[in-house]
Amino acid sequence: MPALTLKKAKQIIAGAKAKAEEMKLKPMTFLVLDAGGFVKTLERMDGAPNLGFDIAMGKAYGTVHFRRSSRESAERAAANPALVPSFLAMTGGRYLPVAGAVMIVDKKGEMIGAVAATGDTADNDEACVIAAVASAGLTHKLPA
Repeated sequence: MPALTLKKAKQIIAGAKAKAEEMKLKPMTFLVLDAGGFVKTLERMDGAPNLGFDIAMGKAYGTVHFRRSSRESAERAAANPALVPSFLAMTGGRYLPVAGAVMIVDKKGEMIGAVAATGDTADNDEACVIAAVASAGLTHKLPA
């Protein structure tokens, strides 16, 4: 399994924070997980909500383990509401199908982790993480 370095994870967080500042968003929390679903790095801006870590973790955890963005998970959940309680049970409550997390995919097309943001609207959270992955020279989608 390809590794996501701490240096690259911090670069992704810096990209997310820069995008949030550029968009003049509310204080946010950013989280990067490696491909195994373990926390690689976290940054909570001054004034970010206290539940930021938990929300970002729920978004990113589902993204890593289902290999789809949290927006795609939300769309699937809306189409089949019975999935949410099942996935919550399977993941010990660590699943949150709300936009704001995307995969981190390396240049070889392998998923090496996920990044999540929370603190503003779900659409703005997602804009930050998509920009962050691109700023690190990576992509947020698996090859077709």
